Amino acid sequence: MEYSATSSSAVSAHSPSVIVAVVEGRGLARGEIGMASIDLKSPQIILSQFADNTTYAKVITKLKILSPLEIIMSNTACVVGNSTKLFTLITENFKNVNFTTIQRKYFNETKGLEYIEQLCITEFSTVLMEVQSKYYCLAAVAALLKYVEFIQNSVYAPKSLKICFQGSEQTAMIDSSSTQNLELIINNQDSRSSHTLFGVLNYTKTPGGSRRLRSNILEPLIDVETINMRLDCVQELLQDEELFFGLQSVLARFLDTEQLLSVLVQIPKQDTITAAESKITNLIYLKHTLELVDPLKITLKNCNTPLLRAYYGSLEDKRFVIILDKIKTVINDDARYMKGCLNMRTQKCYAVRSNINEFLDIARRTYTEIVDDIAGMISQLAEKYSLPLRTSFSSARGFFIQMTTDCTALPNDQLPSEFIKQISKVKNSYSFTSADLIKMNERCQESLREIYHMTYMIVCKLLSEIYEHIHCLHKLSDTVSMLDMLLSFAHACTLSDYVRPEFTDTLAIKHGWHPILEKISVEKPVANNTYITEGSNFFIITGPNMSGKSTYLKQIALCQIMAQIGSYVPAEYASFRIAEQIFTRISTDDDIETNSSTFMKEMKEAFTLFATHFLELCHIDVLYPNVENVHFEVQHVENTSRNKEAILYTYKLSKGLTEEKNYGLKAAEVSSLPPSIVLDAKEITSQITRQILQSQRSTPEMERQRAVYHLATRLVQTARNSQLDPDSLRTYLSNLKKKYEADFPRAKQVSGNTEE
Repeated sequence: MEYSATSSSAVSAHSPSVIVAVVEGRGLARGEIGMASIDLKSPQIILSQFADNTTYAKVITKLKILSPLEIIMSNTACVVGNSTKLFTLITENFKNVNFTTIQRKYFNETKGLEYIEQLCITEFSTVLMEVQSKYYCLAAVAALLKYVEFIQNSVYAPKSLKICFQGSEQTAMIDSSSTQNLELIINNQDSRSSHTLFGVLNYTKTPGGSRRLRSNILEPLIDVETINMRLDCVQELLQDEELFFGLQSVLARFLDTEQLLSVLVQIPKQDTITAAESKITNLIYLKHTLELVDPLKITLKNCNTPLLRAYYGSLEDKRFVIILDKIKTVINDDARYMKGCLNMRTQKCYAVRSNINEFLDIARRTYTEIVDDIAGMISQLAEKYSLPLRTSFSSARGFFIQMTTDCTALPNDQLPSEFIKQISKVKNSYSFTSADLIKMNERCQESLREIYHMTYMIVCKLLSEIYEHIHCLHKLSDTVSMLDMLLSFAHACTLSDYVRPEFTDTLAIKHGWHPILEKISVEKPVANNTYITEGSNFFIITGPNMSGKSTYLKQIALCQIMAQIGSYVPAEYASFRIAEQIFTRISTDDDIETNSSTFMKEMKEAFTLFATHFLELCHIDVLYPNVENVHFEVQHVENTSRNKEAILYTYKLSKGLTEEKNYGLKAAEVSSLPPSIVLDAKEITSQITRQILQSQRSTPEMERQRAVYHLATRLVQTARNSQLDPDSLRTYLSNLKKKYEADFPRAKQVSGNTEE
């Protein structure tokens, strides 16, 4: 199989860089899935093993969350004419992903356990206990690491990887179709658009923070204590302006710490000039990163919330100072990360202190002389031909000559014949070289190779001395990415009137609005209230097309996700019940196996908001007291220009079902259908409506039971959650009794006992 991947140093924060190995049990173990994934930007392996049903929904969802560059499977899974269902589903769902099959023998659980023992850093060694009997994820990690070593042409240093086992029970499950429907990461109209939940919340300053935000949105937390710790941090960041701006300033200077660590722990199988240059660069990046630990500590010094205090504590790790001190004995104090390829080339050349290697010092003097000669030669050429020439540099071409001119200085619009090589013209800018400059560039490159080789030997010795301490960078990258994400949440709050959510057994939102719509709209979206409890957990939403039903449904789901990742939410007040699964079901989805089989189960356990045009469904509130009807109001206004009635959408949610009935008939009336057909349809509709009303008419006993049910659920809620003082509680219960009596004025006629 062919393999093509961009060098990990050139990969952006969200371009695919994850390789995943997937293996399925055979025979009686079919449906038992093992997965192992590694991000080429981060020295971390994530293992998981779980049972999946015949739809393989969990596998597809987990792979969609990982967004892989490449998927590895066993060659026995894709035998021509007899490939497994899992193989077929994965290839159908991931058409644009590189797919590689390797021999089954490499999926070896014994070898997988050996890899973990050799490579896992001490701080995460408890993973061995978790995965010892999980044969399929061990088999997957064996194949994964063998393959990565092959394509990277390098091995990971001993005790260098963070290896974690992730069960799916720690986070909420959002299936891949819901992720798409809710536009969590990708906008459905334009994949490049930032009009997504990720776009609304992404004010991160580092690639690691951006990646953490993405993964949190796709897998929100379900632990209330952890969520509230994050919310405490966001609250402190909003209240302390100095902390907010100080943290923003320091974080903006961090490079991709995870990717840096990933490259540092890889040992190349061959000492090439490219490998040498990469190691020198990364040592400079490491120094730059470690020098930011102190400024970050100073910024966090006076924090109050437990999580921020914990991150401050993690930065007091003595290993940061040990590594930096060792680096500074070899590397110049002023060697640092700089933008621009020539600037970084200079930094790499002079990274190592003078007087450490005499031959290195000589090679650097030679290099300096050549660079000076190049500048002098170009200056002489400019004088010779009276042209505005300047020295330019690119990593691909080396030094070359550039000239911006309106051509008046050029006779016959032609460059002198001396400049004959690599001539290119972009608008009014010429780029070119000469035979002498090409020779000097070759001398320059030769000198550089000597410098890099000698510097590399010194750097390798230094790295061997600091390897045992380097794993504190795992802690640093975790700290930086989490702080960046929390700061991003606080930033989003400063641009909109978000509120801190609470967590109870009730979904209660006062004046909530759609976070993505707010970014798109010129005016602030219409706010609506939501109140869903265990007693009234099934909402049927009606209203004409474009009245706001779908937007409202998505709004609730987005706010729920925002709350569960530790963000404030767009509302005046918000209370949520923790959701362990979030599903959306769209009527156009005709996949019966994955939709319908689980739909009833979801409706029984989860809070359900159900938008429909079938008004007959609204009458099930007579049979089920937990069903509530709400609708979006519309107003009818006279359109004087057309002498017809027009609909004005208010986007306001009200109790009860909509009075706008038979939308299809109204559409048919203004179409070219014969009037007789429309009349027949109206007659049939009225007959059906009469029959339904007769069969679903409410009785006084049903009314009484419904009123009692609602009273009981309110009393249970009060007993669970009330923080009222005795007098206020007495007043509340008295008002509740009055409401119950108002809800059912005929209760006494049906039964003499209303004290239930």
